Amino acid sequence: MKAWRHLRTILHHKSLVRRGCFRVGLYRQGIMHDWSKYSPVEFLVGCKYFQGDKSPNNAEREDKGHSSAWLHHKGRNKHHLEYWIDYSVSGDRQMAGMEMPVKYVVEMFIDRISASKNYQKENYTDESPLQYYLHGREHYMLHENTKELLERLLTMLAEEGEDAVFSYIRSDVLKNRRKKE
Repeated sequence: MKAWRHLRTILHHKSLVRRGCFRVGLYRQGIMHDWSKYSPVEFLVGCKYFQGDKSPNNAEREDKGHSSAWLHHKGRNKHHLEYWIDYSVSGDRQMAGMEMPVKYVVEMFIDRISASKNYQKENYTDESPLQYYLHGREHYMLHENTKELLERLLTMLAEEGEDAVFSYIRSDVLKNRRKKE
């Protein structure tokens, strides 16, 4: 039973991300998003620790002191800020957030919306992803440019809604990225 409910949660989340990515023109990312969740190290943990209203990785972390599923997941999915943590280029041997390519910042933004909708269900509002981000912001290692873009998108979502922010992403954020590449 837990396995089926976990699979349904993954499929629903991926469907929400796919729709969002397609709305902004990130078709490949919409299709490929979170494929690692089907690997045994992630899927079986998700089944065992499934709760329905939050990530099973949190329950695994509470049980074991770490989450093998999360360590696997964040190392294979470029839309997670943790994928981009490396030694600083300043030479001080400190860990720091590297600048994320814009297309992955946009996918991360859409992922946050989709996760909030998936877990909060009817309690979701366009402010939910921003509130979740603000709750943990002091712990994130983000490059300043990545942080600025993510916060701009989350704030715009909260203030103007999905249609406005998705239009802005498509016409301004990703259009400008394509000119640079």
